[in-house]
Amino acid sequence: MKYTQLGRTGLKVSRLVLGTMNFGPQTDEADSHLIMDAALDAGINFFDTANVYGWGENKGRTEEIIGNWFAKGGDRRDRTVLATKVYGNMGPDGPAWPNHDKLSAVNIRRAVDASLKRLRTDRIDLYQFHHIDRDTPFDEIWQAIDVLIQQGKILYVGSSNFPGYKIAQANEAAARRGGTIGLVSEQCLYNLAERRAEMEVIPAAREYGLGVIPWSPLNGGLLGGVLRKQATGGRRASGRAADTLADPASRARVQAYEDLLDKHGIEPGEAALAWLLTRPGVTGPIVGPRTADQLASALRAVELELSEELLTGLDEIFPGPGPAPEAFAW
Repeated sequence: MKYTQLGRTGLKVSRLVLGTMNFGPQTDEADSHLIMDAALDAGINFFDTANVYGWGENKGRTEEIIGNWFAKGGDRRDRTVLATKVYGNMGPDGPAWPNHDKLSAVNIRRAVDASLKRLRTDRIDLYQFHHIDRDTPFDEIWQAIDVLIQQGKILYVGSSNFPGYKIAQANEAAARRGGTIGLVSEQCLYNLAERRAEMEVIPAAREYGLGVIPWSPLNGGLLGGVLRKQATGGRRASGRAADTLADPASRARVQAYEDLLDKHGIEPGEAALAWLLTRPGVTGPIVGPRTADQLASALRAVELELSEELLTGLDEIFPGPGPAPEAFAW
């Protein structure tokens, strides 16, 4: 496994991030533990989750699965850089209850303690804001974070799904307070087929020293060889991926992508991950394996070298938007 520093921090993390969103809803606890063991054995030390994972009446279940894995011992916790998130409503099911979601100081402090209990640990290495909160000022957010850092409950803070201007606002507010580290990472939607983050999110992250952590690196499975799998009787696309393939132009791009990689003898999913690892500012993409075989495929991407010819071909199929403001102005 290869490692890099997380943004401007001294924290070293693996170039693949183990996403755990499937743990509970799609992968049972026993298999989830096997996948985490295999990831750690392979050198992946960066695990990502969120307090709402498990979803619905099972929200929080994914953190519990991870906590039970930590409880097995064997230095599992000390070898893991643990990231979780706050924002979604964690109140009781039924009508919405005030102050059980978003980024008020009240909810942040409550949510940290609840996550620590489910995760069966004394600290969260990277605490991430899962979404922007338009109602809570950053001075209030940072005041709550400062207290939690002083208490040793969290070490670093990151954002997720933030636009570029919110990354700037957050870190400028942190700088005004003095002594506040500010955001050190941004977790955003970014892959070959969805490159809008290149306009402003990634430039803002790089300007402020944030590591970029792409989620959905295979674009919902579209970049994982979906057409080949369908042709050979494998898993068919569903949801947003199926809707995308219903558009003839989008389907043609996916077909051209798979044809190009067939020519180079490279698996589509591995190429999509390897491409992200070439992008400036990217710490590592989040991979969310449901099985050990899917984890093994992701691991191969770290060692994959993409030729300039292939990179050029990928850009021709999935051109980026270009930098702002030139992408939309002169």
